[in-house]
Amino acid sequence: MTIPQSFIQELLARVDVVDIVGRYVPLKKGGANFMGLCPFHGEKSPSFSVSPAKQFYHCFGCGKNGNAISFLMEHAGMGFVEAVQDLAQQVGLQVPDDDISPQEKERAAAARQKQATLTDVLEKAADAYRRHLRESQRAIGYFKGRGVSGTVAKRYGLGYAPEGWRSLASVFPQYDDPLLEESGLVIVNDEDGGKRYDRFRDRVMFPIRNVKGECIGFGGRVLGDDKPKYLNSPETPVFHKGRELYGLFEARTAIREHGYALVTEGYMDVVALAQLGFPNAVATLGTACTPEHVQKLLRFTESVVFSFDGDAAGRRAARKALDGALPHATDTRSIKFLFLPAEHDPDSFIRANGTDAFARHVSEAVPLSRFLVESASDGCDLATAEGRAHMASNARPLWTALPDGVLKRQVLSDLADLTQLKAQDLADLWGQATSREAPRSSHSGYSGHPGAGSAPARQAPAAYDHEPPSWDAPPDAGAWPPQGEPAGGYPGSYGNGNGSGYSNNRPAFRKGGDWKSNWKKKDKDSPWPPQPRLPRTPTASRADHAARLLLSHMAFLEELTHDDHTTLCAQPAPHGPLFSWLEAQFHEHGPLAWAVLRESLREHECEALAVKVMTGSHAQTEGAMQELRLELRDLLNRMQIEDIEAQQKLLMLQAADDPTALERYRGLEQKRRVLLGVAAKAA
Repeated sequence: MTIPQSFIQELLARVDVVDIVGRYVPLKKGGANFMGLCPFHGEKSPSFSVSPAKQFYHCFGCGKNGNAISFLMEHAGMGFVEAVQDLAQQVGLQVPDDDISPQEKERAAAARQKQATLTDVLEKAADAYRRHLRESQRAIGYFKGRGVSGTVAKRYGLGYAPEGWRSLASVFPQYDDPLLEESGLVIVNDEDGGKRYDRFRDRVMFPIRNVKGECIGFGGRVLGDDKPKYLNSPETPVFHKGRELYGLFEARTAIREHGYALVTEGYMDVVALAQLGFPNAVATLGTACTPEHVQKLLRFTESVVFSFDGDAAGRRAARKALDGALPHATDTRSIKFLFLPAEHDPDSFIRANGTDAFARHVSEAVPLSRFLVESASDGCDLATAEGRAHMASNARPLWTALPDGVLKRQVLSDLADLTQLKAQDLADLWGQATSREAPRSSHSGYSGHPGAGSAPARQAPAAYDHEPPSWDAPPDAGAWPPQGEPAGGYPGSYGNGNGSGYSNNRPAFRKGGDWKSNWKKKDKDSPWPPQPRLPRTPTASRADHAARLLLSHMAFLEELTHDDHTTLCAQPAPHGPLFSWLEAQFHEHGPLAWAVLRESLREHECEALAVKVMTGSHAQTEGAMQELRLELRDLLNRMQIEDIEAQQKLLMLQAADDPTALERYRGLEQKRRVLLGVAAKAA
């Protein structure tokens, strides 16, 4: 879906960023702007500013900034198209879909209307379940017995579906409305003359919300010993278990504050953990963890901890989570697995041992690399050659699923040690197996190297904020490389690999073996023997260089940190807008080839810059992917250092009037020193 830039501009002119941000962040008027606590990092004094004049937000603490669209993407975890559609719906605009037929437009509009209607129906049912909870001492007793307070119950919108086959008939007078069946609230028994009855009866209810806070389904738990113990909404046009996570809407801010997301197995785990001091918990919805689950979590954090019971079922669930996490386990992310004793779930463990003990277990969780090795070795006798070979066979698909990078090479080394082979030999064997399995026409040219794998006024109230708590009154709660450096002699250049430079007037390289022996008499008029690939012209700025790498290898965006994205998008025009545009394309379409991006840039404000950095011999970005990743990493570190130094100068000017400025300066200095150390090590 291509959204015209003109529409984006019109949309941002119509929405008020103060209203959008105010839905999620309590804001207070402060001069010409509105101020609040930054939702992107933990702080005690407000440094998050929203400007109604500029229609822009900026945090002076962490540097996050952007417009209404980027706020929904960063804070609510929406994709670009989803954020645009959400804002357009609020101001009554229709997002143009010029690249689809009128029939497809009509179907898409009908689907959006159906989704909006279904979420309205589900929210109405959620309101009814919350009212029923306040009237049911039995249901309240269940939650109190689990230690759940009224404050937490209100936060998660907990409810109760009463006994009786048709209690929802008092909520929906038209009980035969097809929407009730389509939303999963009502079951129609076609074998009994089409009789209708409520799906959820005599169960405590857990509303499931999407990242926008809309109710899209329910989970219900019995109060006694009936089966099934837990019952979920069925798959509907708005609810897909393989994509949604229970508690993510409620946990999104806590995830950023705690620095990680804690993934558990059940609804009560999430609610109990929030009650006990871990509000950053989410849960899968009665299904195995999928790559879509992991990808959604990684919009909010770079660190995920999966918490499972220590029994066989917990191990099986962890193994499926490993499969879902492997494609996203880049070098900058931390994915771990926490196994509790078999007799405990997170709730019972904390009540028995305390929050400190649980926090300690979280910090000591098993890293993904170790769990991968343990999973591959499971059931294999490593004391025998046959057992080691079996382990290697188990490990190959797991290792292959990892993204290229340092982690992948280190895991290969660990696996090679266990097989009593050299890492290179193991990589060669796996490469040969891949070649035999893949059709010749799709052979990827495996090189054999280890990395060559595949309450302020502006805050809108929630739907039930006008209600009292369910049962208790809560507490108020410069140029790169340096000018003058010899061509081909700077880090990351693409000459012949020996550091020598080649001028651009030398003849092109001809295939056919050693260039010295192939320089025959007919080449005598050439000033130099034929040379390997020409290097890039070493005159581009760091921003140019980063743009070139990302336009050539768009998938690198998936591996960048939040600081990286902020640094790139904060670059002066035209570079900053280009990076913002590229991120939006990535969120909407995923990685695209430069040829596709080039067509999307027609008449775009960043077209000239993109064409400039991608034109000429200097635009070559061939080479080992890991080398290109390291090259980009070094560029971004140096750009962040420059940004930090600029912020430090501003803080020194503010120090006389702002007593917190020096503290922020020291924090930045510590970060700058770390980056300087990394850059020095890379050099």
